[in-house]
Amino acid sequence: MELKQNAKWSLVVPTSMGVRITPQNRQPVQASDTFFMQATSAETNVASVASYLGENVKVLTAFVKDSPVAAFIKQNLRSRGMTYEAKETEQGGPWGYRHQFNIADSGCGARGPRVHNDRAGEVGRILCAADFDTDRIFGVEGVKILHLSGLIAALSPQTGELCVHLAKAAKKYGTLVSFDLNYRESFWQGRRAELEKAFRTIAENADILVGNEEDFQLCFGINGPEAGGRDIEAKMDSFRALIDEAQREFPNASVFATTLREVISAEKHLWGAILKADGKWFSAPARQIDVLDRIGGGDGFVGGLLYGVMKGWDMEKCLQFGWSCGALAVTMLTDYAQPADEDQVWSIWKGNARVKR
Repeated sequence: MELKQNAKWSLVVPTSMGVRITPQNRQPVQASDTFFMQATSAETNVASVASYLGENVKVLTAFVKDSPVAAFIKQNLRSRGMTYEAKETEQGGPWGYRHQFNIADSGCGARGPRVHNDRAGEVGRILCAADFDTDRIFGVEGVKILHLSGLIAALSPQTGELCVHLAKAAKKYGTLVSFDLNYRESFWQGRRAELEKAFRTIAENADILVGNEEDFQLCFGINGPEAGGRDIEAKMDSFRALIDEAQREFPNASVFATTLREVISAEKHLWGAILKADGKWFSAPARQIDVLDRIGGGDGFVGGLLYGVMKGWDMEKCLQFGWSCGALAVTMLTDYAQPADEDQVWSIWKGNARVKR
Protein backbone atom coordinates (compact mmCIF):
# COMPACT_ATOMS: atom_id res chain seq x y z
CA MET A 1 0.00 0.00 0.00
CA GLU A 2 1.28 3.43 -0.91
CA LEU A 3 0.12 6.56 0.89
CA LYS A 4 -0.67 9.66 -1.12
CA GLN A 5 2.22 12.09 -0.70
CA ASN A 6 1.77 15.77 0.25
CA ALA A 7 -1.84 15.18 1.31
CA LYS A 8 -3.46 17.84 3.49
CA TRP A 9 -5.57 15.29 5.36
CA SER A 10 -4.22 12.16 6.99
CA LEU A 11 -7.73 10.80 7.50
CA VAL A 12 -11.22 11.68 6.23
CA VAL A 13 -14.39 10.12 7.65
CA PRO A 14 -18.04 10.59 6.65
CA THR A 15 -20.38 10.26 9.60
CA SER A 16 -23.71 11.07 11.23
CA MET A 17 -22.98 12.73 14.56
CA GLY A 18 -25.13 12.31 17.62
CA VAL A 19 -24.95 12.18 21.39
CA ARG A 20 -24.80 9.32 23.85
CA ILE A 21 -26.17 9.53 27.38
CA THR A 22 -24.83 7.09 29.97
CA PRO A 23 -25.96 6.57 33.59
CA GLN A 24 -23.40 7.25 36.28
CA ASN A 25 -21.79 4.53 38.43
CA ARG A 26 -22.48 1.71 35.94
CA GLN A 27 -26.21 1.74 36.73
CA PRO A 28 -28.88 0.62 34.23
CA VAL A 29 -30.83 3.27 32.36
CA GLN A 30 -34.21 2.56 33.93
CA ALA A 31 -32.77 2.89 37.45
CA SER A 32 -30.98 6.21 36.88
CA ASP A 33 -31.75 9.91 37.00
CA THR A 34 -28.28 11.37 36.32
CA PHE A 35 -26.50 10.88 33.00
CA PHE A 36 -23.20 11.75 31.32
CA MET A 37 -23.65 13.15 27.78
CA GLN A 38 -21.03 12.97 25.05
CA ALA A 39 -20.83 13.58 21.31
CA THR A 40 -20.31 10.37 19.43
CA SER A 41 -20.21 8.40 16.20
CA ALA A 42 -18.37 5.22 15.25
CA GLU A 43 -16.38 6.94 12.53
CA THR A 44 -15.13 9.82 14.70
CA ASN A 45 -14.31 7.24 17.39
CA VAL A 46 -11.90 5.74 14.86
CA ALA A 47 -10.52 9.13 13.81
CA SER A 48 -9.83 10.26 17.39
CA VAL A 49 -6.66 8.19 17.69
CA ALA A 50 -5.07 10.05 14.79
CA SER A 51 -6.36 13.49 15.81
CA TYR A 52 -5.17 13.18 19.43
CA LEU A 53 -1.75 12.12 18.13
CA GLY A 54 -1.46 15.19 15.94
CA GLU A 55 -2.65 14.07 12.50
CA ASN A 56 -4.95 16.23 10.36
CA VAL A 57 -8.47 14.77 10.35
CA LYS A 58 -11.52 15.95 8.43
CA VAL A 59 -15.09 14.92 9.28
CA LEU A 60 -17.80 15.00 6.57
CA THR A 61 -21.19 15.28 8.24
CA ALA A 62 -24.50 17.12 8.63
CA PHE A 63 -25.82 19.47 11.31
CA VAL A 64 -29.23 20.80 12.27
CA LYS A 65 -28.96 24.54 11.82
CA ASP A 66 -29.07 26.55 15.09
CA SER A 67 -29.48 23.39 17.18
CA PRO A 68 -27.85 23.51 20.65
CA VAL A 69 -27.03 19.81 20.25
CA ALA A 70 -25.24 20.61 16.99
CA ALA A 71 -23.29 23.36 18.78
CA PHE A 72 -22.34 20.85 21.48
CA ILE A 73 -21.10 18.39 18.83
CA LYS A 74 -19.13 21.05 16.94
CA GLN A 75 -17.36 22.11 20.11
CA ASN A 76 -16.52 18.50 20.88
CA LEU A 77 -15.03 17.92 17.41
CA ARG A 78 -12.92 21.06 17.75
CA SER A 79 -11.71 19.88 21.16
CA ARG A 80 -10.55 16.63 19.56
CA GLY A 81 -8.53 18.57 16.98
CA MET A 82 -10.84 17.68 14.10
CA THR A 83 -11.92 19.86 11.19
CA TYR A 84 -15.47 19.36 9.94
CA GLU A 85 -17.18 20.08 6.64
CA ALA A 86 -20.94 19.87 6.99
CA LYS A 87 -24.27 20.45 5.38
CA GLU A 88 -26.54 22.62 7.57
CA THR A 89 -30.22 21.70 7.46
CA GLU A 90 -33.13 23.65 8.96
CA GLN A 91 -34.84 21.78 11.77
CA GLY A 92 -38.26 22.27 10.21
CA GLY A 93 -40.15 22.56 13.50
CA PRO A 94 -40.37 20.32 16.56
CA TRP A 95 -41.09 17.22 14.45
CA GLY A 96 -38.34 17.88 11.92
CA TYR A 97 -34.68 16.91 11.86
CA ARG A 98 -32.46 16.26 14.85
CA HIS A 99 -29.28 14.47 15.88
CA GLN A 100 -29.46 10.86 17.01
CA PHE A 101 -29.56 9.88 20.68
CA ASN A 102 -27.76 6.76 21.83
CA ILE A 103 -28.91 5.70 25.31
CA ALA A 104 -26.62 3.09 26.82
CA ASP A 105 -25.34 1.82 30.14
CA SER A 106 -21.95 0.22 30.79
CA GLY A 107 -23.14 -2.97 32.47
CA CYS A 108 -21.72 -4.31 35.71
CA GLY A 109 -20.50 -7.79 36.62
CA ALA A 110 -22.86 -10.40 35.21
CA ARG A 111 -25.25 -7.68 33.93
CA GLY A 112 -24.26 -6.88 30.38
CA PRO A 113 -24.55 -3.41 28.82
CA ARG A 114 -27.74 -2.45 27.03
CA VAL A 115 -27.91 0.00 24.13
CA HIS A 116 -31.01 1.80 22.85
CA ASN A 117 -30.73 3.79 19.62
CA ASP A 118 -33.20 6.63 19.08
CA ARG A 119 -32.59 7.79 15.51
CA ALA A 120 -35.98 9.09 14.33
CA GLY A 121 -35.56 12.21 12.20
CA GLU A 122 -31.77 11.84 12.17
CA VAL A 123 -30.25 14.59 10.02
CA GLY A 124 -27.36 12.39 8.94
CA ARG A 125 -29.73 10.13 7.01
CA ILE A 126 -30.12 12.78 4.30
CA LEU A 127 -26.39 13.10 3.59
CA CYS A 128 -25.74 12.46 -0.10
CA ALA A 129 -22.96 12.51 -2.67
CA ALA A 130 -23.87 16.01 -3.89
CA ASP A 131 -23.11 17.51 -0.45
CA PHE A 132 -19.32 17.33 -0.88
CA ASP A 133 -16.85 18.38 -3.56
CA THR A 134 -14.86 15.16 -3.84
CA ASP A 135 -12.60 16.50 -6.59
CA ARG A 136 -11.47 19.26 -4.24
CA ILE A 137 -11.19 17.04 -1.15
CA PHE A 138 -9.30 14.15 -2.78
CA GLY A 139 -7.80 15.80 -5.85
CA VAL A 140 -6.76 19.27 -4.65
CA GLU A 141 -6.42 18.98 -0.86
CA GLY A 142 -5.38 15.32 -0.87
CA VAL A 143 -6.20 12.51 1.58
CA LYS A 144 -4.00 9.67 2.81
CA ILE A 145 -6.80 7.41 4.06
CA LEU A 146 -10.60 7.49 3.68
CA HIS A 147 -12.29 5.47 6.41
CA LEU A 148 -15.82 4.17 5.90
CA SER A 149 -18.01 2.25 8.31
CA GLY A 150 -20.98 0.00 7.80
CA LEU A 151 -22.98 2.21 10.16
CA ILE A 152 -22.94 5.28 7.93
CA ALA A 153 -23.15 3.11 4.79
CA ALA A 154 -26.33 1.41 6.05
CA LEU A 155 -28.00 4.47 7.57
CA SER A 156 -30.13 5.22 4.50
CA PRO A 157 -30.07 4.59 0.73
CA GLN A 158 -28.59 8.09 0.31
CA THR A 159 -25.72 7.51 2.75
CA GLY A 160 -25.00 4.17 1.10
CA GLU A 161 -24.68 5.96 -2.24
CA LEU A 162 -22.49 8.60 -0.56
CA CYS A 163 -20.08 5.95 0.75
CA VAL A 164 -19.88 4.24 -2.64
CA HIS A 165 -19.22 7.62 -4.27
CA LEU A 166 -16.50 8.51 -1.75
CA ALA A 167 -14.79 5.13 -2.12
CA LYS A 168 -14.64 5.47 -5.90
CA ALA A 169 -13.45 9.09 -5.69
CA ALA A 170 -10.73 8.10 -3.22
CA LYS A 171 -9.46 5.35 -5.51
CA LYS A 172 -9.46 7.75 -8.47
CA TYR A 173 -7.06 10.07 -6.66
CA GLY A 174 -4.80 7.47 -5.05
CA THR A 175 -6.24 7.58 -1.51
CA LEU A 176 -6.25 4.37 0.52
CA VAL A 177 -9.73 3.16 1.48
CA SER A 178 -10.48 1.50 4.83
CA PHE A 179 -13.84 -0.20 5.45
CA ASP A 180 -15.03 -1.48 8.83
CA LEU A 181 -18.11 -3.60 8.09
CA ASN A 182 -19.89 -2.85 11.41
CA TYR A 183 -22.96 -4.99 10.67
CA ARG A 184 -26.13 -4.03 12.56
CA GLU A 185 -29.13 -6.34 12.14
CA SER A 186 -31.66 -3.57 12.80
CA PHE A 187 -30.24 -1.54 9.89
CA TRP A 188 -30.35 -4.48 7.48
CA GLN A 189 -33.92 -5.65 8.13
CA GLY A 190 -35.83 -5.65 4.82
CA ARG A 191 -32.83 -4.14 2.99
CA ARG A 192 -30.42 -7.04 2.45
CA ALA A 193 -30.23 -6.87 -1.36
CA GLU A 194 -29.71 -3.10 -1.34
CA LEU A 195 -27.09 -3.11 1.40
CA GLU A 196 -25.17 -6.15 0.28
CA LYS A 197 -24.76 -4.53 -3.15
CA ALA A 198 -23.50 -1.27 -1.62
CA PHE A 199 -21.22 -3.04 0.87
CA ARG A 200 -19.74 -5.23 -1.87
CA THR A 201 -18.99 -2.20 -4.03
CA ILE A 202 -17.26 -0.45 -1.14
CA ALA A 203 -15.33 -3.61 -0.23
CA GLU A 204 -14.22 -4.04 -3.86
CA ASN A 205 -12.66 -0.57 -3.66
CA ALA A 206 -11.14 -1.07 -0.20
CA ASP A 207 -7.46 -1.53 0.60
CA ILE A 208 -8.14 -2.39 4.26
CA LEU A 209 -11.10 -4.53 5.36
CA VAL A 210 -11.96 -4.93 9.04
CA GLY A 211 -14.71 -6.82 10.85
CA ASN A 212 -15.38 -8.52 14.14
CA GLU A 213 -15.88 -12.26 14.31
CA GLU A 214 -19.33 -12.16 12.70
CA ASP A 215 -19.31 -9.16 10.33
CA PHE A 216 -17.91 -10.98 7.30
CA GLN A 217 -20.44 -13.77 7.77
CA LEU A 218 -23.47 -11.54 8.21
CA CYS A 219 -22.63 -9.01 5.48
CA PHE A 220 -21.42 -11.38 2.77
CA GLY A 221 -22.31 -14.92 3.85
CA ILE A 222 -18.64 -15.85 4.25
CA ASN A 223 -18.20 -19.02 6.29
CA GLY A 224 -16.64 -18.64 9.72
CA PRO A 225 -16.84 -19.71 13.35
CA GLU A 226 -19.99 -19.29 15.40
CA ALA A 227 -20.07 -15.81 16.92
CA GLY A 228 -19.82 -15.27 20.66
CA GLY A 229 -19.07 -17.86 23.29
CA ARG A 230 -15.78 -18.74 24.89
CA ASP A 231 -12.39 -20.13 23.88
CA ILE A 232 -11.22 -17.75 21.16
CA GLU A 233 -7.89 -19.52 20.72
CA ALA A 234 -9.63 -22.80 19.88
CA LYS A 235 -11.41 -21.02 17.02
CA MET A 236 -8.30 -19.31 15.64
CA ASP A 237 -7.96 -21.60 12.59
CA SER A 238 -11.59 -20.87 11.73
CA PHE A 239 -10.96 -17.13 11.95
CA ARG A 240 -7.99 -17.47 9.61
CA ALA A 241 -10.09 -19.49 7.18
CA LEU A 242 -12.73 -16.76 7.30
CA ILE A 243 -10.18 -14.10 6.33
CA ASP A 244 -8.77 -16.34 3.59
CA GLU A 245 -12.26 -16.64 2.11
CA ALA A 246 -12.81 -12.87 2.45
CA GLN A 247 -9.57 -12.31 0.54
CA ARG A 248 -10.78 -14.58 -2.26
CA GLU A 249 -14.01 -12.54 -2.42
CA PHE A 250 -12.18 -9.19 -2.39
CA PRO A 251 -8.73 -9.71 -3.93
CA ASN A 252 -8.06 -5.98 -4.39
CA ALA A 253 -7.76 -5.45 -0.62
CA SER A 254 -4.29 -6.00 0.80
CA VAL A 255 -5.02 -5.91 4.56
CA PHE A 256 -7.68 -7.93 6.39
CA ALA A 257 -8.19 -7.76 10.14
CA THR A 258 -10.66 -8.97 12.72
CA THR A 259 -10.94 -8.32 16.43
CA LEU A 260 -11.62 -11.16 18.86
CA ARG A 261 -13.45 -10.71 22.14
CA GLU A 262 -14.38 -13.16 24.89
CA VAL A 263 -16.59 -11.65 27.60
CA ILE A 264 -15.87 -12.88 31.12
CA SER A 265 -17.90 -10.15 32.81
CA ALA A 266 -18.83 -6.56 32.00
CA GLU A 267 -15.49 -5.46 33.50
CA LYS A 268 -13.26 -8.32 32.30
CA HIS A 269 -12.73 -9.32 28.67
CA LEU A 270 -10.22 -11.33 26.73
CA TRP A 271 -9.15 -9.11 23.83
CA GLY A 272 -7.27 -10.22 20.74
CA ALA A 273 -6.91 -9.59 17.02
CA ILE A 274 -5.52 -11.15 13.85
CA LEU A 275 -4.39 -9.54 10.62
CA LYS A 276 -3.32 -10.77 7.21
CA ALA A 277 -1.26 -8.60 4.87
CA ASP A 278 0.67 -9.59 1.75
CA GLY A 279 0.15 -13.27 2.53
CA LYS A 280 1.59 -12.99 6.06
CA TRP A 281 -0.30 -13.56 9.31
CA PHE A 282 0.09 -11.45 12.44
CA SER A 283 -1.74 -11.88 15.72
CA ALA A 284 -2.31 -10.24 19.06
CA PRO A 285 -3.20 -13.25 21.24
CA ALA A 286 -6.22 -12.81 23.48
CA ARG A 287 -5.21 -11.20 26.79
CA GLN A 288 -7.37 -10.11 29.70
CA ILE A 289 -8.17 -6.41 29.80
CA ASP A 290 -10.14 -4.33 32.30
CA VAL A 291 -13.22 -2.63 30.91
CA LEU A 292 -14.85 0.56 32.14
CA ASP A 293 -17.16 0.77 29.10
CA ARG A 294 -16.87 -1.62 26.17
CA ILE A 295 -18.46 0.61 23.53
CA GLY A 296 -15.82 1.94 21.15
CA GLY A 297 -13.19 -0.74 21.71
CA GLY A 298 -13.43 -1.99 18.13
CA ASP A 299 -13.29 1.57 16.81
CA GLY A 300 -10.18 2.17 18.90
CA PHE A 301 -8.58 -0.89 17.30
CA VAL A 302 -9.29 0.41 13.80
CA GLY A 303 -8.07 3.89 14.73
CA GLY A 304 -4.78 2.53 16.03
CA LEU A 305 -4.33 0.27 13.01
CA LEU A 306 -4.90 3.18 10.60
CA TYR A 307 -2.57 5.44 12.56
CA GLY A 308 0.18 2.87 12.10
CA VAL A 309 -0.52 2.74 8.36
CA MET A 310 -0.31 6.56 8.21
CA LYS A 311 3.08 6.43 9.93
CA GLY A 312 4.38 3.79 7.51
CA TRP A 313 4.92 1.13 10.18
CA ASP A 314 5.19 -2.58 9.40
CA MET A 315 1.90 -4.41 9.73
CA GLU A 316 2.78 -6.31 12.90
CA LYS A 317 3.44 -3.00 14.65
CA CYS A 318 0.18 -1.58 13.23
CA LEU A 319 -1.74 -4.54 14.67
CA GLN A 320 -0.13 -4.17 18.08
CA PHE A 321 -0.88 -0.46 18.20
CA GLY A 322 -4.47 -1.14 17.15
CA TRP A 323 -4.94 -3.77 19.85
CA SER A 324 -3.56 -1.33 22.43
CA CYS A 325 -5.79 1.56 21.29
CA GLY A 326 -8.82 -0.72 21.62
CA ALA A 327 -7.71 -1.66 25.14
CA LEU A 328 -7.22 2.05 25.89
CA ALA A 329 -10.64 3.08 24.57
CA VAL A 330 -12.53 0.73 26.93
CA THR A 331 -10.88 2.37 29.97
CA MET A 332 -12.48 5.74 29.15
CA LEU A 333 -15.90 7.26 29.78
CA THR A 334 -16.02 8.45 26.18
CA ASP A 335 -16.57 6.00 23.32
CA TYR A 336 -13.19 6.96 21.86
CA ALA A 337 -9.56 6.62 22.85
CA GLN A 338 -7.76 9.80 23.86
CA PRO A 339 -4.08 8.80 23.81
CA ALA A 340 -1.73 11.26 25.49
CA ASP A 341 1.10 10.12 23.21
CA GLU A 342 2.38 7.02 21.44
CA ASP A 343 4.33 5.98 24.53
CA GLN A 344 1.13 5.63 26.56
CA VAL A 345 -0.28 3.26 23.94
CA TRP A 346 2.89 1.17 23.75
CA SER A 347 2.91 0.88 27.55
CA ILE A 348 -0.47 -0.84 27.29
CA TRP A 349 0.92 -3.32 24.77
CA LYS A 350 3.87 -4.05 27.07
CA GLY A 351 1.58 -4.53 30.07
CA ASN A 352 3.22 -1.65 31.92
CA ALA A 353 0.59 0.09 34.07
CA ARG A 354 3.09 1.63 36.47
CA VAL A 355 2.77 5.31 37.31
CA LYS A 356 4.72 7.68 35.07
CA ARG A 357 6.00 10.75 36.91
